[in-house]
Amino acid sequence: MSDRKFEITDARGGVALGVRVVTRADETEIVGRNEDNTLKIRLMATGAGDASANEELITFLASKLGIPTTKIEIVAGESKRDKILSFVGLTVQDVEEKLGI
Repeated sequence: MSDRKFEITDARGGVALGVRVVTRADETEIVGRNEDNTLKIRLMATGAGDASANEELITFLASKLGIPTTKIEIVAGESKRDKILSFVGLTVQDVEEKLGI
């Protein structure tokens, strides 16, 4: 991503979060934060922009957050490894606590 710092932000009805995806991992997991404050997530999928990788990402995060997959949307970067996701019905505090970040 750019030199810009990303923060988990409250939005109307939910939260927006910058994510960087690393593919071809041994397991799907949250690694931590990058220098630009995006959340780094490793996926077992082979390509960051593949539909299967996006589905794996959304399913993984929905499971960790305890919400339906329909409450998560990739709003930017669907075909890239750097993405912005929105989470409907959550607060920043919810996301930070449930993801352990």
